[in-house]
Amino acid sequence: MNIQELVEYIARSLVDDPNQVVVKTNENAHTVNVELQVAPEDMGRIIGKGGRVVNSLRTLVRIAAVRQGKRATLEILDANGNVSHPNAEALHHA
Repeated sequence: MNIQELVEYIARSLVDDPNQVVVKTNENAHTVNVELQVAPEDMGRIIGKGGRVVNSLRTLVRIAAVRQGKRATLEILDANGNVSHPNAEALHHA
């Protein structure tokens, strides 16, 4: 199972509307950037209380990437395709 399939599987399991789950990956030799977009009403389920769900998902993505010898990031996009929280990555690494 690759990183995109992993994120799709977990996200579809968490949301009420799995048909709205869209996962895109941009990959190069050393990094994988994963973008996850869900229905607006499912954003809370993906982010979780205090960001726990999304942080756990990011950890799994990083572990899967390390197994491939790469670094990875996961961004949650809103309905317009924008990063849902502009400081989401900064908050995660704090």
